[in-house]
Amino acid sequence: EGSPVRFLGPGGSLTQALPDQALQGDELLEGYRFMVLTRLYDTKAVNLQRTGQLGTFPSSLGQEAATVGLALPMRPEDVLCPSYREHGAYLRRGVTLTEMLLYWGGDERGSDFAGPRGDLPVAVPIATQALHAAGVAAAFKLRDEPRVAVGVCGDGATSKGDFYEAINLAGVWKLPLVMVVINNQWAISVPRTAQTAAPTLAHKALAAGIPGEQVDGNDLIAVHHAMQSALATARGGGGSTLLELITYRMGDHTTADDARRYRPDAEVSAHWKEDPIARLRSHLTEQGLWDKAREEALLEELNSRVEAAVEEYLATPQQPPTAMFDHLYAELPPALQAQRDALAGEVPRG
Repeated sequence: EGSPVRFLGPGGSLTQALPDQALQGDELLEGYRFMVLTRLYDTKAVNLQRTGQLGTFPSSLGQEAATVGLALPMRPEDVLCPSYREHGAYLRRGVTLTEMLLYWGGDERGSDFAGPRGDLPVAVPIATQALHAAGVAAAFKLRDEPRVAVGVCGDGATSKGDFYEAINLAGVWKLPLVMVVINNQWAISVPRTAQTAAPTLAHKALAAGIPGEQVDGNDLIAVHHAMQSALATARGGGGSTLLELITYRMGDHTTADDARRYRPDAEVSAHWKEDPIARLRSHLTEQGLWDKAREEALLEELNSRVEAAVEEYLATPQQPPTAMFDHLYAELPPALQAQRDALAGEVPRG
């Protein structure tokens, strides 16, 4: 079973020597920047939901190193197939704050990314995106393209048939796929211990005949290193990898949940010592790369960026009811076109 791969301890000090090509210097600062932006966006989105200005929202509090770290070594031509909590990965890939707010506000125009056009939209159903990721990877292999599909799911998704089917296909067809399981210990109210008898979720790779590795998901350096290696293997024709990133869901499952009903506050409080942002900030300070003045300047800049996105989101005109048909197909089938036309005739104009 062993311990998850780790380079940065909870206090920010190195636990072992860094490998070649590990995140350092400016790249580490870039990762920190996206992690902080992710948390500021997350906090603002929860506040918007609480004031009736956003729909149900899934917080990624405490998972910033996992989501940003998995995206850092990806190439623009790779394809991200996420679930619904990978805000940091989306931001690193070039999805805008406004687009993300639009989506969670119920506006499908938020899924029409201006940046990473090939990345898949948010997948709320559990584990369906694992099959999508395997399909994307299969297309890359058939076309002989040096591109990689990155599927992301939570610990609960590993109990679904879709997940097993996807990694089984990935193994037997040797697909260019990296399947990332962000193990935040809770599938809504079901703890990891009640999910599966497998020693680790990384062990589930054994049944598929692919490598599995368990990584400290609160260590940006470790997440980046594991992803970098898995991506290189996939891109070079070496097949798929399953990465289990160990982290903890610090907030409620979504804003429609109250986690205090099923887990004690003391458990959550104990995990704050593993906070990935505080951990990385301590490391950067120790390395002479960060200080209080830089932190304050960064917070001021990123808070302004978040507020500007909120203003843009709130100022976006609402779509008419017919918009429910406009994001399903490139060309609507006749039956749906007839329904859209009928609805358009009933919608008051002007």
